[in-house]
Amino acid sequence: MRIVKRSLLIAAVVLAAGYGTDYVMARRRPLGSVLVQPYFAVPQKNGKTEFMMQDPETDSCVQSLLPHLGQQPCWYLQKHAQKRIDF
Repeated sequence: MRIVKRSLLIAAVVLAAGYGTDYVMARRRPLGSVLVQPYFAVPQKNGKTEFMMQDPETDSCVQSLLPHLGQQPCWYLQKHAQKRIDF
């Protein structure tokens, strides 16, 4: 039982240190930007959905592994460069 508690404590410390390091690095680096394509998904009366593409917009992002400062990581936004807006 002692080994399990110690292992959990070590895992928690390592995770907290990793998150803290990622946060400090995110604060030091400038914010990045990614071109995102928003589109509206409008349901029709016949059960189908109409998609209306909008003009591309630039979203700011943080250059880190995890979300910080209210921003998504740049690597995540680049993989999810389309933003669906449901009505």
